[in-house]
Amino acid sequence: MTTDTKPPLRTLLCIGVNQNFFDATVQETKDVWAAFVQMMQGIGALPGVKVLGNLDDDRAMVGPSDGWPWTTYVLADMPDLETVHAACNLFRTIGVGDGTYKLWKYCKVEARVGRELSIPSYAA
Repeated sequence: MTTDTKPPLRTLLCIGVNQNFFDATVQETKDVWAAFVQMMQGIGALPGVKVLGNLDDDRAMVGPSDGWPWTTYVLADMPDLETVHAACNLFRTIGVGDGTYKLWKYCKVEARVGRELSIPSYAA
């Protein structure tokens, strides 16, 4: 009996902070940061997810980002597309402060899904 295991989906979550964050009060930005930490921990806690790393572009990219270049990135291996969707959905479900607004008021996410680059043996 053989067990077929699917390789994980190499996923790059591209996160852009929008103008609402920059217009927020000091207390509101603290609340956004708390929600952001919850989201980052939530990604890592999803079943089968292995976070490989992240990159924050805030020193070379200043101000809101609505597309490339993004503000920050998370690289993770995810077991399936449903888990990728669940990671993105955290932006819709995690409340900021009293919960009136969700994280997606302040930032957006887009996922790029592929596979780990493998160098063929004949090219090595």
